[in-house]
Amino acid sequence: MHIRGDHAELVVGGCLDVRSAADARTALHSAVDSGRGDLVLDLTELDSWDATGLGVIMGAHRRAGRANRRLVLRGVPPRMQRVLVATRLHRILAIEAER
Repeated sequence: MHIRGDHAELVVGGCLDVRSAADARTALHSAVDSGRGDLVLDLTELDSWDATGLGVIMGAHRRAGRANRRLVLRGVPPRMQRVLVATRLHRILAIEAER
């Protein structure tokens, strides 16, 4: 898993899973805490996630809300979009429409 970007936009790539959750959580929390406005999480390079990785995203979503920010998912791969719909998280998370 790799995360690059700043406090306004992060690109997440590789696998967001139990092995990478701690590093991902640290990077996301730091970005939320150090910025203002929407935090865009670009998932176009993300290969896979597991329940732990999804939990990290939900935790960042809650933290952003407490900081009066919004976490916006961009480029959600179709396979992962189906997981969000199946879990009804697409109703909670802000997901940018395809262009």
